[in-house]
Amino acid sequence: MAASLARRQWLLPALGLLALGLLLWLSISPVEAAPPEAGSAGGELPAIEIDAQGYVVVPTPSEQAMSWYRSGNILWIINLAWGLLIPALFVFTGFSARLRDWTGELGKKPILGVLGFLLVYALLSFVIDLPLSYYGGFARPHAYGLSSQSAGKWFGDELKGLMLGVVALWLFVPGTLWFVRKSPDRWWIWTSMVAVPIAFLLLMLAPVFISPLFNDFGPMKDAGLEAEILALAERAGIEGSRVFEVDKSVDTNTVNAYVTGFGATKRIVLWDTIIARLGRDELLVVMGHEMGHYVLGHVRNSMMLAAVSIPLTLWLFHKVAGLVIARHRERLGFASLGDVAALPLFFLLTGLFGFVIAPLGNAWSRHQEHESDRFALEITHDNQACARAFARLQQTNLGNPRPGTLWV
Repeated sequence: MAASLARRQWLLPALGLLALGLLLWLSISPVEAAPPEAGSAGGELPAIEIDAQGYVVVPTPSEQAMSWYRSGNILWIINLAWGLLIPALFVFTGFSARLRDWTGELGKKPILGVLGFLLVYALLSFVIDLPLSYYGGFARPHAYGLSSQSAGKWFGDELKGLMLGVVALWLFVPGTLWFVRKSPDRWWIWTSMVAVPIAFLLLMLAPVFISPLFNDFGPMKDAGLEAEILALAERAGIEGSRVFEVDKSVDTNTVNAYVTGFGATKRIVLWDTIIARLGRDELLVVMGHEMGHYVLGHVRNSMMLAAVSIPLTLWLFHKVAGLVIARHRERLGFASLGDVAALPLFFLLTGLFGFVIAPLGNAWSRHQEHESDRFALEITHDNQACARAFARLQQTNLGNPRPGTLWV
């Protein structure tokens, strides 16, 4: 019995070391960069084919695009498993409790121990995730011609993300722990009452204070195109909008555009790559699609969904984590959700919750995208430009127009 228990205790660390070795191998192994094919982000785009009836033919994805798609599916599975394995290792090996004990000695005030734990946990997670982040976010996109980012820019952005994450943990976790200690059965209600308004505030402020940390946002260089976009926005009923051009060409060869913020921070954003790649009529269709998200209330719906999902997620965590702690408290090294050592358990369980409900989220996303496509057609009255725009997006971003059912 004791031998069996010992084997189980060593299982998670062994799996962790095996996975870490695989990720290190992926990160240091040379990635053979295929030469850019026609239809890739790094190559010249072929002409869009029009059939005898005047319809746009859906481009056949290149071998490079299919390789990107297949390897991306594998990488998604690895990311999912890795994202669950690491917090599981922190929790079930007792390391999280030992880290709490160590950081608790940093100062006389308990809050210093909590802040120290959050900082060290974030740093350790960053270092552990770095090989996979490098492979998935830098080496692999470069190998397929999708990235133009320098190693310094990539690592700098990663560090900025780390710092933002630490600040978020420092702002939210101590207050949540206080709620748990003061109201062990209803803490999730009080936390939600604070978290939901803050989430709305972040949604409004992110375009102004967070996004510019990573790229430069400026006025449109093409004043004529800006005037056409604003005219389209006015026709869509979006008043007082501003159009920004962002220098995403320093990071990527892919293309994108979006409408973000609300109220005073409402804005239309175009990557400079999409301006360079798409024709004027195709750009207007893409912008019509993005405006559709705003006009059709998708931003509002997302906010309402957050107002429901945040308390629901916290309630589920409260129930499930309570069962886990009751059964494994000696192994975990903590007996309450009010212990900062329970933080990795939160990431583990919410990651599992997210995986379970992902099909519903994907279905909802497809519904909204379909509605926005229809809106773009109705506001531009340019069916062929719409079809050409989608074909261009597929070619430029190495898209697969017919993914498997499992991945949609």
